[in-house]
Amino acid sequence: MRIQLSDHFSYGKLFRFTLPSIVTMIFTSIYSVVDGLFVSNLVGELALSAVNIIFPVAMILAAFGFMLGSGGSAIVARTMGEGKADLANRYFSMIILCVTALGTALSILGALLIEPIARMAGASDLIMEDCIAYGRILLAGTAPFMLQMSFQVFFVTAELPKMGLVFSLVSGATNIVMDYTLIALCDMGIAGAAWGTVLSYVAGGVLPLLFFLMPPMGKLRLCPTRLYPRELKNACSNGSSELMSNLSSSLIGILYNLQLMRLIGESGVAAYSVMMYVDFAFAAVFLGFTMGIGPVIGFHFGADNRDELKSLLRKSMTVITVCSLSMVVLSELLSQPLAMAFVGYSPALTDMTVRGFRLFALCYLFAGFGIFGSGLFTDLCNGAISALISFLRTFLFRGGMVLLLPLPLGLNGIWLAAAAADALGAAVALALIWRYRKRYHYW
Repeated sequence: MRIQLSDHFSYGKLFRFTLPSIVTMIFTSIYSVVDGLFVSNLVGELALSAVNIIFPVAMILAAFGFMLGSGGSAIVARTMGEGKADLANRYFSMIILCVTALGTALSILGALLIEPIARMAGASDLIMEDCIAYGRILLAGTAPFMLQMSFQVFFVTAELPKMGLVFSLVSGATNIVMDYTLIALCDMGIAGAAWGTVLSYVAGGVLPLLFFLMPPMGKLRLCPTRLYPRELKNACSNGSSELMSNLSSSLIGILYNLQLMRLIGESGVAAYSVMMYVDFAFAAVFLGFTMGIGPVIGFHFGADNRDELKSLLRKSMTVITVCSLSMVVLSELLSQPLAMAFVGYSPALTDMTVRGFRLFALCYLFAGFGIFGSGLFTDLCNGAISALISFLRTFLFRGGMVLLLPLPLGLNGIWLAAAAADALGAAVALALIWRYRKRYHYW
């Protein structure tokens, strides 16, 4: 029996409804992880550093798709909760058209300007050639990547989270198969990794576009529409926290790379790459849960169902607490085998990665609360507070810590920066949730 947004959610129903979104986000993180595994083991350490230099740039461009998808999804879900199904479909169609147009423009700009972009992102002369070869292809695929980021949210809003998972699985499988084919069999090197990722974007972004053009299976479909300036502005404003989070995370990733290049060179960037690959998968659990529960919160907010909002908040906090503790334990246990999988060919690099990740992983005690807090206010159509949480957690706190902590702690300060920043971010998010409890009646 299909779960509907209007249902009352027990823990079991909440788990079943959000699990596809969680798995979808984990498989989305596979892009960089698979690229890293193949590139590191088949091309080399310097190529791995090049991938980590360019990938944050791709995420910066794709962040605009996530902004429109998340912000627009909250508006569409609220409109559905108000009983205006046809209008919700027109809003949905307008947002997808805007994502397509913006993505096309950014694809062209990214491919043309790859060399100065790579230089600003921290590429050294030693890895510049690899950065250009990887980046030109990857950034040219921005449009389908943005569509994929948007559709991940809208599949949940359409009450089709399992269908979203299917497309994510197809996309992830495409990436794995094509990376192996193009790097291992065709010997295309780092360019093969980029092509494998772009083809997976096509599977995850263009195929859902065709799906929503067919007769609807869920609550949403693409239909003739027009520009709704107010709703587009609200979608951008409401999704500004997701834009801020993705932009900040990518910019801070670049800052990490610059700091590591300054302290110990390309090997430090390679070690940090491994941590980021694991972090993508672990953070995907919090992001997927927040994305999965978001349309439910938006629907009940639009329907003014206060009792269900209170129930959803209590259950969400419990889930995040359990996941946070589990992740820290799991990351400490898996640090050695994960490092060996990526850089086992270099004992010194493996040792650096293990020691660094055991410090970095302490951030999982706090990260989920900041991610959920920002998502909660997006779902309640309060983009300003959502953006504030994201800005503080992902940019100000992380940026400040990665600059300050290395002064007294050296390299360990870089690894501990994420935990210190996320602790501050969690405190801010929880304080704001408490502060606005009477306005939104979720407590």
